[in-house]
Amino acid sequence: MLNDTEHKSAYIEAKMKQFKLVDMRTQYRDIIQEAEQESLGYMDFLLRLLELEDSGKTSRRTEKLLVKAGFDSSSSLEDIDYSFNPSLDKDKIDELGRLTFLDNHENIIIIGPPGVGKSMIATGIGRNACRKGRKVLFVNAKELVDRLYDEMLAGNLQQMLDKLNRIELLIIDELSYIKMDKERESLFFQIIRQRYEKSSLIITTNLPMGRWDEVFTGQLAATAILDRLLHHCHVLSITGDSYRVKVSKISVKKQKGTEK
Repeated sequence: MLNDTEHKSAYIEAKMKQFKLVDMRTQYRDIIQEAEQESLGYMDFLLRLLELEDSGKTSRRTEKLLVKAGFDSSSSLEDIDYSFNPSLDKDKIDELGRLTFLDNHENIIIIGPPGVGKSMIATGIGRNACRKGRKVLFVNAKELVDRLYDEMLAGNLQQMLDKLNRIELLIIDELSYIKMDKERESLFFQIIRQRYEKSSLIITTNLPMGRWDEVFTGQLAATAILDRLLHHCHVLSITGDSYRVKVSKISVKKQKGTEK
Protein backbone atom coordinates (compact mmCIF):
# COMPACT_ATOMS: atom_id res chain seq x y z
CA MET A 1 0.00 0.00 0.00
CA LEU A 2 1.10 3.53 -0.71
CA ASN A 3 2.02 5.59 2.30
CA ASP A 4 1.00 9.23 2.78
CA THR A 5 4.24 10.60 1.25
CA GLU A 6 3.84 8.44 -1.84
CA HIS A 7 0.23 9.58 -2.24
CA LYS A 8 1.34 13.20 -2.05
CA SER A 9 4.16 12.64 -4.55
CA ALA A 10 1.82 10.89 -6.98
CA TYR A 11 -0.69 13.72 -6.70
CA ILE A 12 2.00 16.40 -7.15
CA GLU A 13 3.46 14.70 -10.22
CA ALA A 14 0.02 14.12 -11.77
CA LYS A 15 -0.94 17.77 -11.33
CA MET A 16 2.38 19.04 -12.59
CA LYS A 17 2.01 16.83 -15.66
CA GLN A 18 -1.56 18.09 -16.14
CA PHE A 19 -0.41 21.71 -15.92
CA LYS A 20 2.65 20.96 -18.11
CA LEU A 21 5.16 22.05 -15.47
CA VAL A 22 7.92 20.02 -17.08
CA ASP A 23 10.93 21.28 -15.15
CA MET A 24 9.18 21.40 -11.79
CA ARG A 25 8.01 17.81 -12.22
CA THR A 26 11.50 16.49 -12.94
CA GLN A 27 13.38 18.57 -10.35
CA TYR A 28 11.04 19.51 -7.50
CA ARG A 29 12.50 16.84 -5.21
CA ASP A 30 15.98 18.35 -5.66
CA ILE A 31 14.59 21.82 -4.94
CA ILE A 32 12.87 20.52 -1.78
CA GLN A 33 16.17 19.03 -0.62
CA GLU A 34 18.01 22.29 -1.33
CA ALA A 35 15.32 24.25 0.52
CA GLU A 36 15.70 22.03 3.58
CA GLN A 37 19.50 22.26 3.52
CA GLU A 38 19.46 26.04 3.07
CA SER A 39 16.47 26.63 5.38
CA LEU A 40 14.64 28.51 2.67
CA GLY A 41 11.43 30.29 3.57
CA TYR A 42 8.20 29.57 1.73
CA MET A 43 8.58 32.63 -0.50
CA ASP A 44 12.13 31.79 -1.58
CA PHE A 45 11.22 28.14 -2.13
CA LEU A 46 8.32 29.10 -4.39
CA LEU A 47 10.50 31.64 -6.19
CA ARG A 48 13.13 29.00 -6.92
CA LEU A 49 10.53 26.63 -8.33
CA LEU A 50 9.06 29.32 -10.57
CA GLU A 51 12.51 30.44 -11.78
CA LEU A 52 13.32 26.83 -12.65
CA GLU A 53 10.15 26.43 -14.72
CA ASP A 54 10.52 29.84 -16.37
CA SER A 55 14.11 29.10 -17.39
CA GLY A 56 13.15 25.72 -18.83
CA LYS A 57 10.20 27.06 -20.80
CA THR A 58 12.29 29.92 -22.19
CA SER A 59 15.01 27.51 -23.28
CA ARG A 60 12.54 25.17 -25.00
CA ARG A 61 10.72 28.05 -26.70
CA THR A 62 14.00 29.48 -27.97
CA GLU A 63 15.11 26.12 -29.35
CA LYS A 64 11.77 25.70 -31.11
CA LEU A 65 12.00 29.18 -32.65
CA LEU A 66 15.58 28.54 -33.80
CA VAL A 67 14.56 25.31 -35.51
CA LYS A 68 11.54 26.90 -37.20
CA ALA A 69 13.63 29.86 -38.39
CA GLY A 70 15.55 27.60 -40.77
CA PHE A 71 19.00 29.12 -40.33
CA ASP A 72 21.64 27.40 -42.43
CA SER A 73 24.34 28.01 -39.82
CA SER A 74 24.67 28.46 -36.07
CA SER A 75 26.64 31.72 -36.40
CA SER A 76 26.21 34.36 -33.73
CA LEU A 77 27.30 38.00 -33.66
CA GLU A 78 29.94 37.00 -31.11
CA ASP A 79 31.57 34.80 -33.80
CA ILE A 80 32.38 37.75 -36.08
CA ASP A 81 36.12 38.34 -36.44
CA TYR A 82 36.32 42.10 -36.93
CA SER A 83 40.08 42.00 -37.35
CA PHE A 84 39.64 40.40 -40.76
CA ASN A 85 37.59 43.27 -42.18
CA PRO A 86 37.97 46.88 -40.98
CA SER A 87 34.85 47.90 -42.97
CA LEU A 88 32.62 46.04 -40.50
CA ASP A 89 31.00 48.55 -38.16
CA LYS A 90 31.01 46.71 -34.83
CA ASP A 91 29.10 49.41 -32.95
CA LYS A 92 26.35 49.45 -35.58
CA ILE A 93 26.13 45.65 -35.75
CA ASP A 94 25.96 45.41 -31.94
CA GLU A 95 23.22 48.05 -31.95
CA LEU A 96 21.18 46.09 -34.49
CA GLY A 97 21.78 42.96 -32.44
CA ARG A 98 19.91 44.62 -29.56
CA LEU A 99 16.80 44.51 -31.82
CA THR A 100 15.49 48.05 -31.40
CA PHE A 101 14.95 48.07 -35.17
CA LEU A 102 12.56 45.17 -34.73
CA ASP A 103 10.47 47.02 -32.17
CA ASN A 104 10.34 50.00 -34.55
CA HIS A 105 9.39 47.85 -37.58
CA GLU A 106 12.53 48.93 -39.44
CA ASN A 107 14.45 47.03 -42.12
CA ILE A 108 18.10 46.17 -42.65
CA ILE A 109 19.83 45.86 -46.03
CA ILE A 110 23.31 44.32 -45.98
CA ILE A 111 25.30 44.92 -49.17
CA GLY A 112 28.70 43.54 -50.07
CA PRO A 113 30.66 41.08 -52.22
CA PRO A 114 30.57 37.34 -51.54
CA GLY A 115 32.20 36.04 -48.39
CA VAL A 116 32.38 39.25 -46.34
CA GLY A 117 29.93 38.08 -43.67
CA LYS A 118 26.52 39.34 -44.83
CA SER A 119 24.66 36.13 -44.08
CA MET A 120 26.59 35.68 -40.84
CA ILE A 121 25.46 39.09 -39.59
CA ALA A 122 21.87 38.46 -40.66
CA THR A 123 21.91 35.05 -38.97
CA GLY A 124 23.40 36.47 -35.77
CA ILE A 125 20.73 39.16 -35.55
CA GLY A 126 18.03 36.60 -36.32
CA ARG A 127 19.24 34.23 -33.64
CA ASN A 128 19.20 37.09 -31.12
CA ALA A 129 15.57 37.70 -32.09
CA CYS A 130 14.72 34.04 -31.48
CA ARG A 131 16.31 34.24 -28.03
CA LYS A 132 13.96 37.14 -27.31
CA GLY A 133 10.97 35.03 -28.24
CA ARG A 134 10.42 36.55 -31.70
CA LYS A 135 9.32 34.55 -34.75
CA VAL A 136 11.98 34.56 -37.45
CA LEU A 137 12.30 32.99 -40.90
CA PHE A 138 15.58 32.77 -42.82
CA VAL A 139 15.08 32.01 -46.51
CA ASN A 140 17.03 32.22 -49.75
CA ALA A 141 15.56 34.84 -52.10
CA LYS A 142 15.17 32.51 -55.08
CA GLU A 143 13.63 29.78 -52.95
CA LEU A 144 11.16 32.30 -51.52
CA VAL A 145 9.89 33.64 -54.85
CA ASP A 146 9.75 30.16 -56.36
CA ARG A 147 7.75 28.92 -53.36
CA LEU A 148 5.38 31.88 -53.63
CA TYR A 149 4.93 31.17 -57.34
CA ASP A 150 4.22 27.47 -56.72
CA GLU A 151 1.70 28.32 -53.98
CA MET A 152 -0.01 30.77 -56.33
CA LEU A 153 -0.37 28.08 -59.00
CA ALA A 154 -1.75 25.69 -56.37
CA GLY A 155 -4.28 28.26 -55.18
CA ASN A 156 -2.63 28.58 -51.76
CA LEU A 157 -1.04 32.01 -52.10
CA GLN A 158 -3.16 33.77 -49.49
CA GLN A 159 -2.41 31.09 -46.89
CA MET A 160 1.29 31.48 -47.63
CA LEU A 161 1.10 35.26 -47.34
CA ASP A 162 -0.81 34.99 -44.07
CA LYS A 163 1.83 32.62 -42.72
CA LEU A 164 4.65 35.01 -43.68
CA ASN A 165 2.73 37.91 -42.19
CA ARG A 166 2.95 36.24 -38.77
CA ILE A 167 6.76 36.21 -38.99
CA GLU A 168 8.17 39.13 -37.01
CA LEU A 169 11.55 39.11 -38.76
CA LEU A 170 11.86 37.83 -42.32
CA ILE A 171 15.46 37.39 -43.50
CA ILE A 172 15.80 37.17 -47.29
CA ASP A 173 19.29 35.98 -48.15
CA GLU A 174 21.16 36.43 -51.45
CA LEU A 175 18.90 38.78 -53.38
CA SER A 176 21.51 38.74 -56.13
CA TYR A 177 21.59 35.58 -58.19
CA ILE A 178 18.12 35.71 -59.72
CA LYS A 179 16.26 37.55 -62.46
CA MET A 180 12.57 37.72 -61.65
CA ASP A 181 9.83 37.66 -64.24
CA LYS A 182 6.82 39.94 -63.78
CA GLU A 183 4.79 37.36 -61.81
CA ARG A 184 7.55 36.59 -59.32
CA GLU A 185 8.37 40.28 -59.04
CA SER A 186 4.72 41.01 -58.23
CA LEU A 187 4.72 38.31 -55.54
CA PHE A 188 7.93 39.68 -54.03
CA PHE A 189 6.43 43.17 -54.02
CA GLN A 190 3.41 41.85 -52.12
CA ILE A 191 5.74 40.66 -49.36
CA ILE A 192 7.42 44.06 -49.16
CA ARG A 193 4.10 45.89 -49.20
CA GLN A 194 2.39 43.79 -46.54
CA ARG A 195 5.34 44.20 -44.15
CA TYR A 196 5.75 47.94 -44.70
CA GLU A 197 5.72 49.72 -41.31
CA LYS A 198 4.27 46.57 -39.69
CA SER A 199 7.19 44.14 -39.36
CA SER A 200 10.87 43.91 -40.24
CA LEU A 201 12.97 42.56 -43.07
CA ILE A 202 16.66 41.83 -43.42
CA ILE A 203 17.91 41.52 -47.00
CA THR A 204 21.43 40.49 -47.97
CA THR A 205 22.68 41.18 -51.49
CA ASN A 206 25.84 41.44 -53.58
CA LEU A 207 24.33 44.21 -55.70
CA PRO A 208 24.51 47.94 -54.91
CA MET A 209 21.02 49.42 -54.88
CA GLY A 210 21.68 51.18 -58.18
CA ARG A 211 21.87 47.76 -59.83
CA TRP A 212 18.71 46.20 -58.39
CA ASP A 213 17.11 46.52 -61.83
CA GLU A 214 19.25 43.47 -62.65
CA VAL A 215 17.13 41.43 -60.24
CA PHE A 216 13.75 42.91 -61.13
CA THR A 217 12.16 43.67 -64.51
CA GLY A 218 13.56 47.18 -64.64
CA GLN A 219 14.46 50.35 -62.81
CA LEU A 220 10.83 51.33 -62.20
CA ALA A 221 10.09 48.10 -60.30
CA ALA A 222 13.37 48.29 -58.38
CA THR A 223 12.62 51.88 -57.35
CA ALA A 224 9.12 50.99 -56.13
CA ILE A 225 10.50 48.18 -53.96
CA LEU A 226 13.42 50.23 -52.63
CA ASP A 227 11.10 53.13 -51.84
CA ARG A 228 9.29 51.02 -49.25
CA LEU A 229 12.36 49.19 -47.98
CA LEU A 230 14.43 52.31 -47.42
CA HIS A 231 11.77 54.45 -45.74
CA HIS A 232 12.67 52.95 -42.34
CA CYS A 233 15.95 51.16 -42.95
CA HIS A 234 19.51 50.57 -41.77
CA VAL A 235 21.99 49.98 -44.59
CA LEU A 236 25.22 48.11 -43.93
CA SER A 237 27.69 48.42 -46.79
CA ILE A 238 30.60 46.01 -46.47
CA THR A 239 33.73 46.01 -48.61
CA GLY A 240 36.82 43.84 -48.63
CA ASP A 241 37.88 40.36 -49.65
CA SER A 242 36.11 37.14 -48.90
CA TYR A 243 36.68 35.87 -45.37
CA ARG A 244 36.67 32.31 -46.69
CA VAL A 245 39.33 33.15 -49.31
CA LYS A 246 41.50 34.86 -46.68
CA VAL A 247 41.30 31.86 -44.37
CA SER A 248 42.13 29.55 -47.28
CA LYS A 249 45.17 31.65 -48.23
CA ILE A 250 46.41 31.67 -44.64
CA SER A 251 46.02 27.89 -44.45
CA VAL A 252 47.98 27.45 -47.69
CA LYS A 253 50.79 29.72 -46.42
CA LYS A 254 50.97 27.80 -43.13
CA GLN A 255 51.07 24.50 -45.00
CA LYS A 256 53.88 25.71 -47.30
CA GLY A 257 55.77 26.98 -44.26
CA THR A 258 55.66 23.58 -42.60
CA GLU A 259 56.82 21.88 -45.81
CA LYS A 260 60.01 23.94 -46.04
